[in-house]
This record gives sequence, C-alpha cells and structure tokens, in this order.
Amino acid sequence: MVQSPTTTFVVDTTPDFRYQMLREKVKKLDAVLFTHPHKDHIAGLDDVRAFNFFYKPVMEIYSNSLTEEAIKREFPYAFADKKYPGVPEISLNTITNEPFMIGDIPVQPVLVWHLKMPVLGFRFGKFTYITDANRIEENEKEKIKGSEALVLNALRKQHHISHFTLAEAIDVVQELKIPKAYFTHISHQLGKHNDIEAELPDGMHLAYDGLVLEFDGH
Repeated sequence: MVQSPTTTFVVDTTPDFRYQMLREKVKKLDAVLFTHPHKDHIAGLDDVRAFNFFYKPVMEIYSNSLTEEAIKREFPYAFADKKYPGVPEISLNTITNEPFMIGDIPVQPVLVWHLKMPVLGFRFGKFTYITDANRIEENEKEKIKGSEALVLNALRKQHHISHFTLAEAIDVVQELKIPKAYFTHISHQLGKHNDIEAELPDGMHLAYDGLVLEFDGH
C-alpha cells in the first residue's frame, strides 16, 4: 500500500487482499495499480466491492494492456452490459512506461522481465517497488538509481527460471547503490527469516507483513 496525506492505493490485489485490508484497518482506497496479470497478483480484485460500497463508487484501476485483458477475462461479470447488483465497479486506465500521477503521488513505471513476460515495477518518489523479475535492462535501471529504498523479489537461493535469487537480488541492490533494500516474494525454500536476515549485507533486509517505510515528501 502506498499512501500520502491525501491519496491511498495498493499495488496488486493478492488472493488475501481482503484479509490484508482488514488487518491494516484500511478504510480509504483511491486506486489499484497492477504489476502483471499472474493470478497471485490479481485474484483479490473482486473484494474492491467493499470500497465501492463504503467509500468510492468506482475504483480506478491502472495496468498495462496485457493485465487489462486478464482482468476482463477473470472478472467478466464486472464488465457485463447488464450487471448483477453488487459486482465490483471498476474503471480501467491503461498505462505504458510513461510517468503519471495517482492523486498527488508520482508514479514512474519501470519495465522488468519475468522470463519473457513484461512486468511493471514502479518508482514512487524516493521508493521503488519491483516484484516478479529476473532481468532489468540497463535503461530501466537508470529509473531506479537514486532511490532511497528498493523492494525487490528474491525467491530463494537456488536458480529459478523467472525470479531473482537472493544473491542476484543483492547484486542488483549493490550495483544500483541503493542504501536500503527489502526483499519480498520469498519462497519457503529460502530459509527462516532470522537465519537469512543475519546473512544479508548492511542496509538489506527481508520484508515482512506489516512493514512500514516512511519518507519525507515525494
């Protein structure tokens, strides 16, 4: 979840999206921003209907065209000509690699590769978030440089066909000289949190549910 004093949105709606929102007592949600169309990143979208009812009649959705197609395929009832009462009310906004704004929060898409699938990471001012990637091209790395903090996927220690390993993720952070990094999208194969945390270089940590990062301004 990304939040300013006036704007709140989430990146992806995982299968436990509803639980996450209840756990964090989120009452206000302005938009949803999607990285890619894999099921574990879009499955919880149906649960925005609660925000439709209590806060926002139509939820703004931001995604690339590939993800947009998957959303229409997975949730066809939200786009029916005659909608059943209570279905999610969403408005699709197609994004590319060009920067844009959600409320008062600047969003800079960062194109990364999940094997052969294009995935969007995002930079929000001083903070960059990247999940489901195993390759970042040089021109896209330039968009990440200068971030104060980076969240990056680190699936496990062993090689994987479409995710960074822990060592590869550490290499990316060190190459880009990011002072603080938090690794996410972790497999149970990585090991226990405290054991891996003790192995990490200074400034690098394993992310965890409920972690909060705060930045001054944008």
